[in-house]
Amino acid sequence: MDNIKQLWKKLLQTGLWKLGLFFAFIGPGIITSMVDNDAGGITTYSLAGAQYGLKLLWILIPVTVALIVIQEMSARMGVVSGKGLSDLIRERFGAKITFYLMIILFLSNMGNTVSEFAGIAASMEIFGISKYISVPVGAFFVWWLVVKGNYKSVEKAFLLACVFYLSYIISGFLVQPNWPEIGIATFTPTLKFDTGMLTMAIGIIGTTIAPWMQFYLQSSIVDKGLKAESYKYARMDVIFGSITVNVVAFFIIMLCAVTLFQNGLKIDTAKDAALALAPLAGVYCSWLFAFGLLNASLFAASILPLSTAYTICEAFGWESSLNTKFVEAPQFYGLYSFMIFLGAGIILLPNVPLISIMYYSQVINGLLLPFILIFMLLLINDKRIMGDYVNGRMMNIVSWATVFILNGLSVAMVVSAFF
Repeated sequence: MDNIKQLWKKLLQTGLWKLGLFFAFIGPGIITSMVDNDAGGITTYSLAGAQYGLKLLWILIPVTVALIVIQEMSARMGVVSGKGLSDLIRERFGAKITFYLMIILFLSNMGNTVSEFAGIAASMEIFGISKYISVPVGAFFVWWLVVKGNYKSVEKAFLLACVFYLSYIISGFLVQPNWPEIGIATFTPTLKFDTGMLTMAIGIIGTTIAPWMQFYLQSSIVDKGLKAESYKYARMDVIFGSITVNVVAFFIIMLCAVTLFQNGLKIDTAKDAALALAPLAGVYCSWLFAFGLLNASLFAASILPLSTAYTICEAFGWESSLNTKFVEAPQFYGLYSFMIFLGAGIILLPNVPLISIMYYSQVINGLLLPFILIFMLLLINDKRIMGDYVNGRMMNIVSWATVFILNGLSVAMVVSAFF
């Protein structure tokens, strides 16, 4: 009997130890994935549900697999090389390619940052607060959070923000949907070959796998100090984050499908979706949706400029770490501050062409993603960088197939955007 008790005690201690290790190492994977459910992502999912009902839910399954494959490679390069993605690209492909890549990435991320501040303005207007109050306050908050903190404090704040995505899941249960019907739609591929539905499908994929994510994930793993020994925990973090982000996307699409689509209501933005939910699903559901939009927009308004600062500073060999002070890394914090205040300032301008900014930033994302994924695959298979952690044959087959499909969809997204 004593032996059994000792065995149970040992198993419990081992389990708690492993669980503790997992929570010590998580952060980069789940943060990177969750922030991709930003203002643009929530708008895309809302439109997908409102326009096509449950027909596009199944796409989230292959998207989850693709996200895991891509993010796992980023995490592996980070823990093995100890360098960010832009740093590796500069070393392997030269300064000229890296320079032009950084210009394109900056323009894309700047457009996305502007859309996040638009999300802050839109969500707070639902609660009756003017953008001339909400946007400056939001901008100062995200600037203060990063500039005055360090990696650990910033990561804790970002992980807390991840928890608030539960508001979308709670909203989904509040409408009491027909779960058997939703289950059938989730596992039954349905895609009509008309321009609108194909474009929406590409939009769902494009908003889930963005170029900036690969740079931020790898840089944050390096800044966190994770090494090759902790690779299995970094991989678990990536898998958990990739699944969680698409669960949230699932609930947003489903919520809008069983309310807005079934009642024939048309929307153009996530703000429209939140307002339209009030008479259909109750004011609490509407408020939860609006709160989720605010949280997502603030979260992304912090991460996108931070990702850009990491990426560009690494590319040019400047100091880039949240564990430094402003005077120790002036380029890093200066670029972060510039993007925050420029993004917020643009939203406060009268008659700003916001739709055009958001639209062309997504087009740039679509143009940039194929090159980033090809760079990643060439780097992950370089034994001089990865040693024994290069892709195996099967992983290469899966990875190249994933990249080929995503690149084809990116080209299709850009072509459909122009025509």
